[in-house]
Amino acid sequence: MYPIKLKPILKQHIWGGEALLDMKKGQRLRVDKNKIYGESWDVSGIEGNISQITNGFLKGNNLQEAIEVYMGELVGEEVFERYGLEFPLLLKTLHCKDKTSVQVHPDDDLAAERHDCCGKTEMWYIVDAEPQALLHIGFKDPKITREQYIDAVAKGTVSDIIEPVSVKAGDAFLIPSGTVHSISGGVTLIEIQQPVDLTYRIFDWNRVDSNGNSRELHTAYAVDAIDFTSTAEACKRNYTIRTNEAVKIAHCDYFTCNIIKLEQNAERQLGKIESFVLYYCTEGSAEIITDDGSESLRRGEVVLIPADANDITLVGNATLLEYYIG
Repeated sequence: MYPIKLKPILKQHIWGGEALLDMKKGQRLRVDKNKIYGESWDVSGIEGNISQITNGFLKGNNLQEAIEVYMGELVGEEVFERYGLEFPLLLKTLHCKDKTSVQVHPDDDLAAERHDCCGKTEMWYIVDAEPQALLHIGFKDPKITREQYIDAVAKGTVSDIIEPVSVKAGDAFLIPSGTVHSISGGVTLIEIQQPVDLTYRIFDWNRVDSNGNSRELHTAYAVDAIDFTSTAEACKRNYTIRTNEAVKIAHCDYFTCNIIKLEQNAERQLGKIESFVLYYCTEGSAEIITDDGSESLRRGEVVLIPADANDITLVGNATLLEYYIG
């Protein structure tokens, strides 16, 4: 098994902007100039949006087809036992020229009960943020009650009760299911999440589309999904870069994320991880060398390293995000 590249899937959003395509230039994507793109699904196993392999002898196959043939060799034996043919992560790039809705995602239990799927815990790594750019995470008042929240929804004052957070490039946040959140305009970020496209919109900033229509809100669903105790301070991940070493940013039941500031050759021993590994290049360029092949990696590109890889060599000058299960 060799390092695998996948074709990004562009997603149209009312809040998107041109910077997303700049992140993805050179990847030969089919772009409709009449659409506004907000997301790129860079690695996906979600039905109807399964990533296509673009290199090597598996070129033209999709990710699920590769898992069906190679099973634990590709994703890891324990990962395959847990998730089967479903790829267990969704990796995205987002650029927000305008604000996303204020929203929340259900946890595993509620999502299984309502939608027969998993919940959604996610993590953000900020690639770029304009001056004055904000995230909104949790509530200003950590003791807010369900009744106070419902009153704000009824009055259309949700924006007054959510916590604004100033951000800059390199900031990272782990957003557990149940956490109310929004991304402001002027932010580009990388998102890793559980493999589901499930969002409850609470407030959409009184926005309408070109036809004067508002997007659907899910206020009744959302109220039971919210963790009123989740705060921006608890979600913020603090870390210190160590050149040519993998530094852990975040870990949860669903994924681990490390960051590697690469300035010279670095060796990574992946055998003990027992999972596939995803590398996302946020700046610079690198080459990833395994016993079974090598692959280049530029800004905005992702490489999937199969679980049967042991030692790999990273060469170049780049910042890499490293994701895996466990």
